[in-house]
Amino acid sequence: EPFGCFLGSNIHTPGSFAVSGSGNKNLQSFIAQFVYFYGYSYFKRLYLETSGSKSIGTRANLILAAAAGACTAIVTQPLDTASSRMQTSAFGKSKGLLKTLAEGTWIDAFDGLGISLLLTANPAIQYTVFDQLKQRLLERKNKTGNGSSPVALSALAAFALGAVSKTVATVLTYPAIRCKVMIQAAEDDNEKTKNARPKSSKTIPGVLCAIWKKEGILGFFKGLHAQILKTVLSSALLLMIKEKLSAATWVLLLSIRRYLLLTRGRLKDA
Repeated sequence: EPFGCFLGSNIHTPGSFAVSGSGNKNLQSFIAQFVYFYGYSYFKRLYLETSGSKSIGTRANLILAAAAGACTAIVTQPLDTASSRMQTSAFGKSKGLLKTLAEGTWIDAFDGLGISLLLTANPAIQYTVFDQLKQRLLERKNKTGNGSSPVALSALAAFALGAVSKTVATVLTYPAIRCKVMIQAAEDDNEKTKNARPKSSKTIPGVLCAIWKKEGILGFFKGLHAQILKTVLSSALLLMIKEKLSAATWVLLLSIRRYLLLTRGRLKDA
């Protein structure tokens, strides 16, 4: 069933443990990016209105993006924690979303919130890099164009810039992403293993030390390729759609304005 992973216990077949919780993770990722984009747009518009400036500098852009990311992280953290536990649970022991959320306290549901707030730097870096690259590209187009109409990014250019910006953000923040997944990992059902597990494994310093001792520097980037493939495509598509919708909205507003001006002129002539 399409919604089995959300409400009931998952049915496991050989290899299904590899994608356990992936539906929830994809849903959480989509909701987070959607909420973040509109939160970022709101803070950006609010900043421009209050400051009276026509553009946003790099430093202010990072602060606004981080604020939007912090709000998104707090809202989506329980779903993110449950999804991570479902994906890292032992074979045949993964539970549905509601059962996973019901286990433990609300404090447990917000495991990894500290790193999630730290990871607000990821979308902050992404949107800052995207905006800077977009601004430079449009400036070049404006210089070569005739200036008769506003220049907008093509779908291909928006997709490419979105992919590049997300890749840069993912590479820079991936060590924190790895730590977050390990902190949110499901507890072993074996009581002896659970009792023997040190409490430091649930803290950022403890996880950092564990990764360094077991895997070295490369351990902080384990799974980076999969993370890039998972996030870059969706982010690039989202930014491409956003740019085309913005361009379409701009054209629509200009058309409505022109229509109103023509209608007003005809009424005066009449």
